Amino acid sequence: MPIITVLGAGAMGSALCTPVADAGWDVRLWGTWLDDHLIDACEAGKPHPRTKVPLAQGVKLYRVAELDKALEGADVVVMAVASVGVPKITEMALEGIAQAKALWLTSKGFCADERGNIQLLPDAIRGIAAAAGHPHLPPIVAIAGPVKANECAARKPTATIFGCRDYDTSTRYARTARTDHYCIEPSGDEIGVEICAPMKNVYAIALGISDGLEEATGIPHHNLKAATFTQAVREMSILGQAMGAQAETAFGLAGVGDLEVTGLSGRNKVYGVRLGRGEAPDEALAEMERLEQTVEGIPAAGLAEKYVSQQAPNLIEELPLLGAVNAILKGSDQPVHDVIAKAVLPRDPH
Repeated sequence: MPIITVLGAGAMGSALCTPVADAGWDVRLWGTWLDDHLIDACEAGKPHPRTKVPLAQGVKLYRVAELDKALEGADVVVMAVASVGVPKITEMALEGIAQAKALWLTSKGFCADERGNIQLLPDAIRGIAAAAGHPHLPPIVAIAGPVKANECAARKPTATIFGCRDYDTSTRYARTARTDHYCIEPSGDEIGVEICAPMKNVYAIALGISDGLEEATGIPHHNLKAATFTQAVREMSILGQAMGAQAETAFGLAGVGDLEVTGLSGRNKVYGVRLGRGEAPDEALAEMERLEQTVEGIPAAGLAEKYVSQQAPNLIEELPLLGAVNAILKGSDQPVHDVIAKAVLPRDPH
């Protein structure tokens, strides 16, 4: 059986173990220094604390000090930690990653290098590897799409996308990791998949604001939410194409699909709901951190704005919703519904 080592025992890392185990892989799950309580629960045979679903049978568990053992002989390594942890985990696991046949990436976000340049995560990983004497990493497969970890872990119908610079590589792994419940669309558009992955988290905050406004006022804001959704997809497509992505990626699983599921129930949406019903950005974040709920869209919003200013400054005016989310996160004096409405409602044609 091929060996796959998942780095990060959080919700998505543990959930991915289910389909690959069902597909016949030998699965290892390694927990970071933040994951001891998650490993404890799984070792005790309890449901995973994040997904509320037991781990798939046969998954081997490793603690932080057992990284080398977890990586030994791995055919595929999966990076499944929060984006802020990607540089550190890459450095720690680099020898094992370099010896694998592929690196799968479920982490979503942007990364700043030592000079402050904002990069997509695959480029950041390649840069870290090159600086450490590994200029030729195995292919990176970006995993994204509308995947709720608890549903994936529970073998509910799930569609995902594997994006790689080499389409044949993404196709091969789409076939070998597929199950009756976890179905994979291969793509050769690494850039498009990697831009949509963090941007939908940013825009899900804006979608959540509309739901929060309904909670606060008792009046639905469906029209505003629909306009927000439309503008979010438009901006993902505009940014992706400017960076060399395929136009259709934003309108498929990586863009529309992932934004739909994240805007319905993801942590970024929940954070947006808090803002919409009147909580201050810092207060809402503090409460979610207390609940161990990471809001990836918050750092992604600021980094995305810097990324655009560095890579395509002419696009700033074409991404008003990105600007609106950042303005709200910084504590805008204007009501949140006014900030969002100004960004997403059609402008006066005159």
